[in-house]
Amino acid sequence: MEIRRRTALGGAVAGMAAGVLATPAFASASDGGDLASGVDWAAFLGQSDLYWRRLPKTWYEGPYLGNGYLGSGIYAEPGRNAIRFNVQHSQVQDHRPEFGSLFGLARLPIGYFTLEPVGAITGIDWRMDLWNAELTGTITTAAGSISLRALIHSGQSVLAIETRATEGELGFQWVFHPAEAVSPRTAPQFGKPPPPGYTANPPASLESSGDCRLAVQSLLGGGEHATAWREAHRGSRRTLYAAVAWSHPERTAGGRALRMVRSASEPIDVLAFGHREWWHGYYRKSFLSIPDRRLQAFYWIQLYKVASAARREAPVMATSGPWLEPTPWPATWWNLNVQLEYWLIHGSNHLELDAVSHALDEYRSRVVDQLAAPYRPDSAGIPRTTDMTLLNGISDGTSGYAVGVPGKDSPTPEVGNLTWALHNVWLSYRHTMDRRLLRDTLFPLLRRAINYYLHFLAPGADGKLHLPATFSPEYGVNAPDCNYDLSLIRWGCRTLLEAVRELRIGDPLAPRWRAVLDTLVDYPVDENGYMIGAGVPFAKSHRHYSHLLQVYPLYEITWERPEFRGLIEKSLNHWVSFEGALQGYTFTGAASMSAQMLRGDKAEFYLGELQRRFIQPNTMYKESGPVIETPLSAAQSVHDMLCQSWGGVLRLFPAVPSSWGDIAVQDFRAQGAFLISASRQGGKTRWLRIRSEAGEPCVVRPGIEGELAVRDRGGRSIRSHRLPNGDLRIDLRRGDEAFVHRAGDRPDFHVGPVPANGTSAPWGLPA
Repeated sequence: MEIRRRTALGGAVAGMAAGVLATPAFASASDGGDLASGVDWAAFLGQSDLYWRRLPKTWYEGPYLGNGYLGSGIYAEPGRNAIRFNVQHSQVQDHRPEFGSLFGLARLPIGYFTLEPVGAITGIDWRMDLWNAELTGTITTAAGSISLRALIHSGQSVLAIETRATEGELGFQWVFHPAEAVSPRTAPQFGKPPPPGYTANPPASLESSGDCRLAVQSLLGGGEHATAWREAHRGSRRTLYAAVAWSHPERTAGGRALRMVRSASEPIDVLAFGHREWWHGYYRKSFLSIPDRRLQAFYWIQLYKVASAARREAPVMATSGPWLEPTPWPATWWNLNVQLEYWLIHGSNHLELDAVSHALDEYRSRVVDQLAAPYRPDSAGIPRTTDMTLLNGISDGTSGYAVGVPGKDSPTPEVGNLTWALHNVWLSYRHTMDRRLLRDTLFPLLRRAINYYLHFLAPGADGKLHLPATFSPEYGVNAPDCNYDLSLIRWGCRTLLEAVRELRIGDPLAPRWRAVLDTLVDYPVDENGYMIGAGVPFAKSHRHYSHLLQVYPLYEITWERPEFRGLIEKSLNHWVSFEGALQGYTFTGAASMSAQMLRGDKAEFYLGELQRRFIQPNTMYKESGPVIETPLSAAQSVHDMLCQSWGGVLRLFPAVPSSWGDIAVQDFRAQGAFLISASRQGGKTRWLRIRSEAGEPCVVRPGIEGELAVRDRGGRSIRSHRLPNGDLRIDLRRGDEAFVHRAGDRPDFHVGPVPANGTSAPWGLPA
């Protein structure tokens, strides 16, 4: 598939001019506002590159390449003197809904190439070059050496691997191995037997077409996927080109894969030109530097990873992104994974990767059709797992619907997943203020999602509205007045009322939404804090913070309201006190909640525990199988430590660890469509710049002591005033920007890498 190029990802522009007289050194009007224009990006990102001096043995150790569609993980071929380059694709799935999303609609493995040298492999020296999104390095063998350079093109779904071999290795081979087209969930180690009647798809057929080879995989449910490859020889250089195409219900993938490979006939230096242009523009959209070099490298690797795994038009990330390994989770999970996978795109200014908003708009009929029939006219919901078209399938043959019904035990009534997914859409709206997204996608779908709840809310003897039993992911027990759902109902009703005001429309349900907010039962609590639901205490180890969404990420209950501080702290401490079942995203959630509590050292501690306990050498993560949401959500935890913008207030550096004396950020995207740049030096915020893209009210908590100067780019004062709590309100119209600093100070408004707190080993297998 040809991927649309984003020309809006423009590169760096001109430098800054010095200020005059008493005005600070503002950027010149010609530079487009790039305060990081002096950054040597190749050198800066080079500090975060991954290295391998030992041959990786698994997907969790090796390099990975991708473009949202095509993906490749690289590691040793088990039991052989060879190196595997996986070939997987986010669109390749089965199409037999009668067997459910985990078998009949599962992501399907495609296959892999092996690089098979002449001599025994004795060593490697590899580098994952983030700036250029390329793997480079050398394989040393008993017979010689092979240098390699590999990339998956950002705009063409083509894997290109250039090699140069010494004389003893001129005879090395590339071999393609088609995988069995069967749900990875059937692997014996997972103990997940398939439904009756489920069988593997037929073996792939191997064909030749001119100088190309082709593996065509027909599917029992219709359609096919195909892998095409060819090898070009240019002097001492050999380049392998490979592409994957998918089609359903047509059987046209083979021809498309051949055309894709043949169109990528340029030498890799030429092919890499547009690829690098895309990646360089991508990285330059924001800048972040912190003193913790290990965490800083981890952060930039997550930005590389998410752009390797996501595109707006690509399928919403399945649990392992475009890379598929043996896994019990071969689908898209909507009760946490999707939400966490995409949070980091907002602050990092990468809305071009927002597949969630696109998919919910594109496949909106699915979120209606999978409800029980009586609720379809006015409601919507999404099941726990789906394929790339948001289809679940029906695997039990009895229910006829995939979304649970409150008050029923079977299927498990996990009701809030669509509402929570729409919170991601709301974040995209709030960070861009794109009213089309609000009007055309968020509002109509959220209206239906909340309507579903309205069918079941009923007054109790206390006069409050109550909800029958639903399921709190993934606690294992249904509960009435489930906190997972109560928090989403409150957020949803509040957001709908804000939407009708923003869109200036009337809605006959608005009085009902207000009534729900006025009369909905309080969150169930006990002596340990928030419960799962009424009568169901939080009493066992549980990785998910489904009972705490009202604290984070919904911010319905916040630390800024002193009456809730004791309850928030008690609930958080009680949740993480049960060690047995805690997983990686437990610690990213705890870090972000600690950041809301203004506890930077505690947030840093939780991220340290995440890295120490769970993060793999290449920054991937596993729970029985590969899942990628946790490392990506850790990048959001870093965002929460550096800038929070919920509730209409921009909070700069709210939860900085005591060891982080210096910090630099540029074009951090915040709610209200503001771009924030700032510098912290010696433990104090020196200056910040706020650019308004939408003209929204601007209230900032700058964290700068004393009298403030608020000026425009030309050094002229901008109207602003302090609020009673010390926040600063700045009058900004669309396109305006303000520089804020302590009065009398003359800061340099450049941003760049900050000094490191010591040294750290790079990610990968460097020794």
